[in-house]
Amino acid sequence: MTEGQWDGLMIPIEMAFLFSSTPHGKVVAFYPSPAGATESLLSLETWNDVVNENPMLAGMEPDVEALLVNRVGAGRGVKPQFFIVPVDECYKLVGLIRMHWRGLSGGTEVWREVGQFFADLKKRAGVMDGEPDA
Repeated sequence: MTEGQWDGLMIPIEMAFLFSSTPHGKVVAFYPSPAGATESLLSLETWNDVVNENPMLAGMEPDVEALLVNRVGAGRGVKPQFFIVPVDECYKLVGLIRMHWRGLSGGTEVWREVGQFFADLKKRAGVMDGEPDA
């Protein structure tokens, strides 16, 4: 996903998950917060551009699989991460953030836990350091 495509989704934070919702009849986006999963009410107009450039996204099973995006630190040169995961993994991340968040910025414990969550995803996906994230 390019920077322009991400910006076009207009998701207000640097971490989100997107999936096709059959009850809504469209792709929905949620982002984890200390209060739980927050739905983005924006139009997600650039989603079709993202899918056209990444055809594997068209094969995600509705209501079951999601694109999980982690762009935390992208502004400081940290490489964004993208995973196709079961939706329940996304809610596992939401629960982890809710459970460990402290203060206004989350505190060191929550970011350590989030880092471990994504490291575990990479390991299960078979992605090694130095290889592209997927």
